[in-house]
Amino acid sequence: MEVLKEKVEEEEAAEREEAAERAERGEKIMRPPEVQQEGTIMTQEMLRDLEKRLSEIEITNVPERGSIITKDTIDTFKLPLSYQSNTLKEEHLLQVADNFSLQYSHLCPDRVPLFLHPLNECNVPKFVSTTIRPTLMPYPELYNWDSCAQFVADFLSMVPLSDPLKPIVQEKEMAPPKKYSIKPPRDLSSKFEREQEMKKQKEIKAEEERRLREEEACLQEVENANTDPLHGLRVYSWVLVLSGKREVPESFFIDPFTARSYSTQDNHFLGIESLWNHKNYWVNMQDCWNGCKDLVFDLGDPVRWEYLLLGTDKPHLSLTEDDDNDLIDDDDVENLDKEEEDKSFDMPHSWVEQIEISPEAFETRCPNGMKVIQYKRAKLEKWTPYLNENGLVCRLSTYEDLECTKTLETQEWYQNREDMLELKHTNKITGLIIDYFKPGHPQALRVHSYVSMQPEMDRVMEFYEKARVDGLIKREETPHTMTEYYQERADFLSYRHVNFGPRVKKLALNSAESNPRPMVKITERFFRNPAKPADEDVAERVFLILEERVQLRYHCREDYITASKREFLQHTEVDSKGNKIIMTPDMCVSFEVEPMDYTKKLLYQYEAMMQLKNEEKVSRHQAWESELEVLEILKLREEEEEAHTLTISIYDTKRNEKSKEYRETLERVMHEERLRQVEAQLDYLAPFLAQLPPGEKLTHGQAMRLKDECLNDFKQRLIDKANLIQARFEKETQELQKQQQWYQENQVTLTARDEDLYLSYCSQAMFRIRILEQRLSRHKELAPLKYLALEEKLHKDPRLVELLRIFV
Repeated sequence: MEVLKEKVEEEEAAEREEAAERAERGEKIMRPPEVQQEGTIMTQEMLRDLEKRLSEIEITNVPERGSIITKDTIDTFKLPLSYQSNTLKEEHLLQVADNFSLQYSHLCPDRVPLFLHPLNECNVPKFVSTTIRPTLMPYPELYNWDSCAQFVADFLSMVPLSDPLKPIVQEKEMAPPKKYSIKPPRDLSSKFEREQEMKKQKEIKAEEERRLREEEACLQEVENANTDPLHGLRVYSWVLVLSGKREVPESFFIDPFTARSYSTQDNHFLGIESLWNHKNYWVNMQDCWNGCKDLVFDLGDPVRWEYLLLGTDKPHLSLTEDDDNDLIDDDDVENLDKEEEDKSFDMPHSWVEQIEISPEAFETRCPNGMKVIQYKRAKLEKWTPYLNENGLVCRLSTYEDLECTKTLETQEWYQNREDMLELKHTNKITGLIIDYFKPGHPQALRVHSYVSMQPEMDRVMEFYEKARVDGLIKREETPHTMTEYYQERADFLSYRHVNFGPRVKKLALNSAESNPRPMVKITERFFRNPAKPADEDVAERVFLILEERVQLRYHCREDYITASKREFLQHTEVDSKGNKIIMTPDMCVSFEVEPMDYTKKLLYQYEAMMQLKNEEKVSRHQAWESELEVLEILKLREEEEEAHTLTISIYDTKRNEKSKEYRETLERVMHEERLRQVEAQLDYLAPFLAQLPPGEKLTHGQAMRLKDECLNDFKQRLIDKANLIQARFEKETQELQKQQQWYQENQVTLTARDEDLYLSYCSQAMFRIRILEQRLSRHKELAPLKYLALEEKLHKDPRLVELLRIFV
């Protein structure tokens, strides 16, 4: 024992010496240079100089260490009492959780600690299951898991943990204090020194660029190697949807930050430590050597899933009837029930408030209406609808470098655009822009690819063919050509290609309308027309306008490998002297698979050539109209991009100003009409007061006259009502007597159907007579009471009470 005591004393002495040395080193560091010199005495001037230097130094405030949820973001004093304290049941639950954690750490020392009771906004420990409160929302989009997960993912923002190996982070890293700044001295350097410095800076910049390239190459190698030093150690949480209820065929995972679903066999999930819901907490006791592929999600199996609370409503392990009989006897059931009654503990109610999402917040989704997600060489930006004036709701930008400074391409999604623009894809390198439209554009546009909005440039337009009369599907344009593709036309046209030549006339503003481009060649192709023979059905037609030639190629017959061809040489109809040109055999060169006699006749060839001339005019006119349509579309697209008008539904009363004003006007008119009706119904003196001059004060004589007139009028109404009921009673009685007399006279000749009709009429007539008799008797009983009630009401009326009292 003495040796041990001496050893302990030696260790304590060594610790004291080491502490003294550290304190001395720290004192030396904190001393100014003047004080660190041995034997140096601080004079008054040195002290004043030191004080002046220290006063010139500005020290920025160092942020205090705090929790992730700061008091600046949440006012804890406004939170409910359940956020700031625990009930006795919650304290009991925390003790149960601590006991469970101790047992778990003792039995499984090599596993990470359980995530049981983190601190909430008020730094109060709360059990994780009590943070969940199931709430039914009034939005149908939240009833399905995919739309609900997308809604939650839009609200969440990914903030990496300071320590990726620990789920609980109570403090955040302090921002490093700013370094002291000194005023720069006067520039006394020479020009030569500045040039040398610039060269040096260029060398340093070149060295830095080389280093960055090497680092990027190293990063690329690391990416290719796909090595991660923390692989399998990072902490993450996700949602597990178990199969069985609500027609879920199999269990699957949901990533809360991306709203994507994954199978339980996915390789991304390497293991599960624990599960919990609002009823219980389970710890995974299965081996995760193969990830989550071999896990059995039967939470009622205590061998695979160790539960925390015994008395909660948990899934039970399914057993056969024989196993139940062998395992549990009748005597054991009573003992088991008693034991469970003693050990059971129900989960406390959730301490959080019920989730309330207003329609504005549900539509906004993202915090402040905007969310930015940074990916590797990509950035995703989201906005709520109607936040941007141009209808932009999402933008995906991809970059060339890891610092995201060189943009490769952008994709922008739009909503509620009047021009039906849905997606804009821009390639920053080539400058190619592709616009995608939803059905409903005025020009039936579906896709528009272009580099510049100037006419007669490279562009591709695709259309919704069902919305066009001419069946145009696609139009490709270059500075010298235009190609169009058709479908389901009556003339079976499928393709038209137009070659343009240079303009002869140079104008300040050249366009298809003022100075159209000359057409050099028109090529048209046709689908097969089953109503014509193959030798007469044109497959391709080429108009060589400058050469005045027309080339025809017909469809190929079945089981044939060659097709008929024909070429016409068009001349002017008259020569230089004005004489008509006669058709000659050399004006038509043909190759026929099976020659026919009528095709060799000049009349047939002449008629065919005249028809081709007319069709050439039609084709040239249609090509010219296509050019004008391109100009019209480009002008319309420029106006749409400049205006970018958004459509607002008539049911959106918040944004639709016209609908809102109209609705408010209707509500105001209806409210005023309702008030007038109520006043008219309640003011029983209004008809009698209207007979008096407006603004005149009533005398007691006028008051008596008003009272008498009102009572007499009410009395007359009661009498008229009684007379009306009496008249209807007498009328029904007379009608019944007539029918009874008619029945007595014709009883012998009546059929069974007539007797049934007579009995039915008598029954209904007696019912009406009985009702009228009851109404008349009730009216006679209530009429005097109503008269007395009105008389008493008139005596208490504030407009007559003083006058009637004076009169009395």
